[in-house]
Amino acid sequence: MNIADRQRAFEDAFLGPGAVRSYPARRAYAEDDSPVRTPFQRDRDRIVHSKAFRRLKHKTQVFVAPEGDHYRTRLTHTLEVTQVSRTVARALALNEDLVEAIGLGHDLGHPPFGHIGEEALDRCLRERFPGHPGFRHFEQSLRVVDVLEALNLTEPVRDGILRHSSRMEPPASLEGRIVRLVDRIAYINHDIDDAVRAGVLAERDLPVQPIEALGPTGARRIDALVRDLVEHSERAGDVVQGPVAGPAMDALRTFMFERVYLAPPARDEHVKIERVVTELFHHFAEHPGELPPAASPDDDVARRVCDWISGMTDRYCLRVYTDLTVPRAFAS
Repeated sequence: MNIADRQRAFEDAFLGPGAVRSYPARRAYAEDDSPVRTPFQRDRDRIVHSKAFRRLKHKTQVFVAPEGDHYRTRLTHTLEVTQVSRTVARALALNEDLVEAIGLGHDLGHPPFGHIGEEALDRCLRERFPGHPGFRHFEQSLRVVDVLEALNLTEPVRDGILRHSSRMEPPASLEGRIVRLVDRIAYINHDIDDAVRAGVLAERDLPVQPIEALGPTGARRIDALVRDLVEHSERAGDVVQGPVAGPAMDALRTFMFERVYLAPPARDEHVKIERVVTELFHHFAEHPGELPPAASPDDDVARRVCDWISGMTDRYCLRVYTDLTVPRAFAS
């Protein structure tokens, strides 16, 4: 039996009826199947070996350029989302390889400085290029795998990457819907952990009712949310939360926006980030000759500037900004 036959037999025996099957592989460009890996495993490996994936280790999750060793980055967030998503997929008898590939690829298009960098890029595009649809990290993630790195991923992985954000319609697959929900479960809880570590929050500041419903620690809350997700999804035949856990998680998210993401200390840093991204955007829009070659013959200046800045890590972005704005004799 080759790997394809073994995998088909395994999936027929152990996966639920709603699970996406690994074969046949649906790609934009047909390829021969690997003799030792399923199509979704190949997608996973292509993502992990991509340059965009490696850059995630130096991209902000919430705290910009944290000095401590234990704060999350976009890479550690990605790994946490993937690990929890695989747990849910296994419990629901869905395709773990598909979930893993989507989880690892979902944030490849995130620009430096997290959602503040995303908002700054979006605003710059709309203001400088009227009629431009703007910048969204989930669309850029798909562009990374389709164009910038040309990974030729399977259609279910591409769909899950593009539609992992709540700003899009839900993914077509149950596996993609797992990643979409677990993304939120992960970032709410690890951002609370990082905010407490940074002294922005104290444990006693957390809202009482959601904590009573989900648990006093990040690990307990994630465990409660995962068990709730598995239990209610199994009953519903879809990826859903229960009537207690879902609202409790939403309340924690609202609290984090009020007390951390949009709080005065964060807004002070947001102004600085917006200045950096905005000045870089306008500089390169005015000097397109300084940009790397276009990834596609159809790319205009707006697209090229967007690709260049969104691909930067936080520290590289700051270095480019410093080179452009600080006289070399005075740079330290």
